[in-house]
Amino acid sequence: MNVFVVLGHQNSGSFNHAIADTVVDELRQLGHEVVFHDLYAEQFDPILPHEEISPGAELPPVVKQHCDEVLAADGYVVIHPNWWAMPPAILKGWIDRVIRQGTMYAFGPTGVIGKLEGRRALVLTTSNTPRDDELRLYGDPLENLWKACVFGFIGVTDFNRRNFESIVMSTPEQRKEWLDETRRLVREQFPATQ
Repeated sequence: MNVFVVLGHQNSGSFNHAIADTVVDELRQLGHEVVFHDLYAEQFDPILPHEEISPGAELPPVVKQHCDEVLAADGYVVIHPNWWAMPPAILKGWIDRVIRQGTMYAFGPTGVIGKLEGRRALVLTTSNTPRDDELRLYGDPLENLWKACVFGFIGVTDFNRRNFESIVMSTPEQRKEWLDETRRLVREQFPATQ
């Protein structure tokens, strides 16, 4: 499989980066091709200019490259922290610029037509709010965002998400267990090639 991995976290020493390293390593051990983008390290510009909105717009080379890589992928892994029940702005801007009308989805006579059917997605997020408090106070907005509003919209229904929390209160042992769980989740969502 060809798996596209995108990371949205500004600190190279973060647990999100440890998750990303684990994901990429496990995917490669399973025999998959990996395309990896660390949006902050690459200084991806999240601002969507008006000129890019049209489905037939001429795209900057980096945006075109990301679009081509997403289209070529069999699966996707997204890694980011929960900031105010949303991904960081750089990742939201990546969605705006790359998950494009006419490329990843279209509008037909009966509604939205997702163009990425048959693919798989795994979203790994982190937060500092304890899980029970998160669900009681806010529900799970990131689950809805990724499962329905992004991946469901573009036709990806084989979806799994795991939120690791509370990062700020976690121990090194807990984080090691979470990285082991990350490997298991990757194996389940993207089984080894034959």
